[in-house]
Amino acid sequence: MGKIIWTDAAIQDLNDIGEFIAKDSVRYAELTVEKLFYCVDILSQLPYSGRMVPEFEDESIRELIRGSYRVVYHIVDNFTIEILTLNNCARLINNTSAFYDENSETED
Repeated sequence: MGKIIWTDAAIQDLNDIGEFIAKDSVRYAELTVEKLFYCVDILSQLPYSGRMVPEFEDESIRELIRGSYRVVYHIVDNFTIEILTLNNCARLINNTSAFYDENSETED
């Protein structure tokens, strides 16, 4: 049975999602955050159950799609899974703080 570790960035993403949704509905925010938090439980038994993140083409970086959110995780080894970020499917994953590279330049 694997160990699931939530990174600080992923916890912050979860909090941000909850705060954003709570502006319209506190109850729906609670349900969404709870659903997202517990959807990763399957990874302790089936770490490869998520699909490979297309932007990275790395077998160890995978994602679960839940509703309109991507739960991106890293398979560190057979016993450790790190939840890296939660991202709205409409946003580019490269724009999230978990994957932002300070040295990369963007063209306008």
